[in-house]
Amino acid sequence: MLVSAKEMMTKALAGKYAVGQFNINNLEWTKAILLTAQELQSPVILGVSEGAGKYMTGFKTVAAMVKAMDEELGITVPVALHLDHGTYEGCYKCVKAGFSSIMFDGSHYPFDENLAKSTELVHVADQLGLSIECEVGSIGGEEDGVVGMGECADPDECKTIADLGVTMLAAGIGNIHGKYPANWPGLSFETLAAIKEKVGDMPLVLHGGTGIPDDMIKKAISLGVAKINVNTECQLSFQEATRKYIEEGKDLQGKGFDPRKLLNPGFEAIKAKVKEKMELFGSVGKA
Repeated sequence: MLVSAKEMMTKALAGKYAVGQFNINNLEWTKAILLTAQELQSPVILGVSEGAGKYMTGFKTVAAMVKAMDEELGITVPVALHLDHGTYEGCYKCVKAGFSSIMFDGSHYPFDENLAKSTELVHVADQLGLSIECEVGSIGGEEDGVVGMGECADPDECKTIADLGVTMLAAGIGNIHGKYPANWPGLSFETLAAIKEKVGDMPLVLHGGTGIPDDMIKKAISLGVAKINVNTECQLSFQEATRKYIEEGKDLQGKGFDPRKLLNPGFEAIKAKVKEKMELFGSVGKA
């Protein structure tokens, strides 16, 4: 069932677990994540970057696919369809397309501009009953052309944005999109604790969930992280399973070239990865 992320965030924060946001890139991704969430009775957030939305021909196509698939598969767990790292314009497009949640990433703007745009979009989301995520500080790496150096967020700026009434707050604490380099110093729990002290019961979001050690994930959850984003690990799992299938020549056996067979190993790999993450995050059985 398609809902905003408000209630799932409140419950996650109170229950000291995190809801996973798993980015979708096509039908296989969406189906794998929804079926796993239903099987494990876990709430879930389907993340859509602007690049992925464009690849799938537009946000209206994505919203229609997710809503139809949710109904056809008989999904009963809470599902939020969420814009990931959205631009100001992208947020309005997703609102019109029927998304139940949006993220405005104004972290690359001067803070005053981030605050002004966030204020407007929080009001819009509130009027429509949508959940909204905003960002302070930058997430390292690159996401749809937005490059961040991984700067830690200013706790006072986090409080200012949180006080707008955002549903959840993404704050840079040294996390990075994509693979983490060997010399990565780890998450700044000092920054996270300082942010938590300022924002109180505001659910926090950890972007760049791929490759963060399990003990760091659990500690971050204990310090108020209620949403964790995973994308790269699903992509790598899909790639590895598909490569193995082809290298073993299975695509040449019988009708192994049929897309439904060719893509199935990757589909199953995504299901396994999502299950692994939901168990780590503690969201199993929390629907």
